[in-house]
Order: sequence, then C-alpha cells, then structure tokens
Amino acid sequence: MGDISFSNGNSNAIANGNMNGNGNGYFQRKSCWYEEEIEENLRWCFALNSILHTGATQFQDIQLLDTKPFGKALVIDGKLQSAEIDEFIYHESLVHPPLLHHSNPKTVFVMGGGEGSTARELLRHKTVEKVVMCDIDEEVVEFCKSYLAVNNEAFCDPRLELIINDARAELEKREDKYDVIVGDLADPIEGGPCYQLYTKNFYEHTVKPKLMHGGVFVTQAGPAGVFSHTEVFSCIFNTLKQVFKYVVPYSAHIPSYADIWGWVMASDYPIKLSPDELDLRMKQRIIGENRYLDGKTFVSASTLSKAVRKSLDDETHVYTEGSARFIYGHGHGSSQKHSHG
Repeated sequence: MGDISFSNGNSNAIANGNMNGNGNGYFQRKSCWYEEEIEENLRWCFALNSILHTGATQFQDIQLLDTKPFGKALVIDGKLQSAEIDEFIYHESLVHPPLLHHSNPKTVFVMGGGEGSTARELLRHKTVEKVVMCDIDEEVVEFCKSYLAVNNEAFCDPRLELIINDARAELEKREDKYDVIVGDLADPIEGGPCYQLYTKNFYEHTVKPKLMHGGVFVTQAGPAGVFSHTEVFSCIFNTLKQVFKYVVPYSAHIPSYADIWGWVMASDYPIKLSPDELDLRMKQRIIGENRYLDGKTFVSASTLSKAVRKSLDDETHVYTEGSARFIYGHGHGSSQKHSHG
C-alpha cells in the first residue's frame, strides 16, 4: 500500500524524505523501491530516483515520486494514479471517445480530474467552449498545479472553470446541462470518498438528468484484466446498462498500473462510429496529434477478450449504496491505505 523499501532493510531515511543515503552506498545500487499491494498475494514495485513530496490532505495521503521506469508519478492513498510516461494512454482513452461520438460537444462537466490531465485533453477539442472541473480536494489540485508542468496551460485556459466541491452535490445544485459528463474519479474502495458516484441511483437521478439531448457519459471503471475485471468493471458496466440505452465498455493496457484498465461510455443515443469516421473527426476537431488513440485503436479497445465479454454478459450485480463492490484496499484514515483513478 504504497510502501517505500530499501534492499538492506533500512527504511528510516524515508521518514525524513532523505534519498541521498547514509554513506554506505546502498542507494547507488538501485535499492530504493516503491511497492504497491495490488491484491493480497500480489505486489508491484519499481525503483525510485527520489521522493519529491509526501503529505496528507483532509481527504487523502499524497506523494509525488520520481521513478526510474515511469518518470514522475502521483500516488494517492498508496495507489499510483498517474505516471508521466504513460498517463496519455489513460487520459486520451477517457476523454476522446465520448467527445468524438458526440455530434458537437460544447460543454463538459468533469467529476474529479484534479490532476488537470483530463482538462488538458478536453481543451484540445475545438468545439469545446466550457469545461467545469469539480474536485473535492483543493490541496491535490494546488499540488498538481505546482508540480505537473505539463498541465499548466490547461489550468490557465479561460474555458476551464475549477470548482472545489463534492461532484454529486455540485451536479445536483447546478441548473446547467452538459453535452458530456466525465467521471475521472478514484476507484470505489471501502472507506474511500466516492464509491457512491458509481451507483445506479447516482447515474439515474443525478448524471442522466444533467445530460443535454445527444449527451454522452463516460467513467473510468477500474481494472479490466482477464481476472481483475470482476472487481468493479463488470458491475459498473451492468449498472450503466440499467440506466442508459447504449453502453460501450472498452479497455487499454497501462504499463504503470500493471494491468489493463477499463472505461465505460453510455448514452441514450447510438455511439457507433467506424474507424474512418473517428479518424476524420479527430483530424477536424482535435488540436495536435494523439499519441495513443485513433480510430483503429478505439475499435480494438472496445473489442474485449472472450473471457471478459462472457463475464460482462453474465454480470447481474447492480451497484447500489447497499450492495457496493470495492477494489482491493482501504481508503484514507483506515488501517490500510489504498485508492485509485
């Protein structure tokens, strides 16, 4: 759960944020490692250059690590959220499919997204006139503004309205409706701040009424590997199927997550475009080149493996406040620290 370890068993240096070693040379042997517990019998670790920041906000524990394989990595509640080298895979996959499947997306509401990368990708769309980004944790947002230079331009864009609030409360109180609503939230975890934002009640009574005619909703939906997809991906998909007419699950491998990751897109209007149509819309609408996503990539991403397709077809669980499913781990302030998104 986000532990830092040293090969000679001495972890005292971490408490002081001291990554320069104690004179015995063990730091020079690539021996400072970040370790994350993915499930009970499975851990994932990688070598660190340094720890750039560590602290705690009202809601979450936060670290910024300089990792050897993935560059700067943002870790919240002991789970890697985003790494410099491959965050483009996650954010292009989250943002561009719903906007491209919409005929003319002008207004977007983002739940979460405090890091700024989702806003960055949204603001590349020429049609977009307003992005409302609502994150509950002001300290994380300010932290990301300070440390993640790649998103400076997005945070300064006049089309971006940044709100610090609970996303559910903010959506409910607003009169506005949106062309696209994006769920860039932490994973549903026990004790975490946002598992209620994956429920049928929330999708039906809060999200759907706030979508304009032709509107599209998308949410990140947790791990989507052959084994890991049963944690929450399959039941988020099944829950959205109870609320929207058209639901498209898709996934991509993200190296720093050590797994395939899932998203689910939903609408009451058909969301089916050919690779050529997607490519044409990208060319017409998006400023700059995508690094990961094009038409063929999306068709591939939304063609799930036989095992996962069967599992999604057979899924009966509907996500409610009373019958929530959680990914492995625990939220801020509990005995184990764990979160994601």
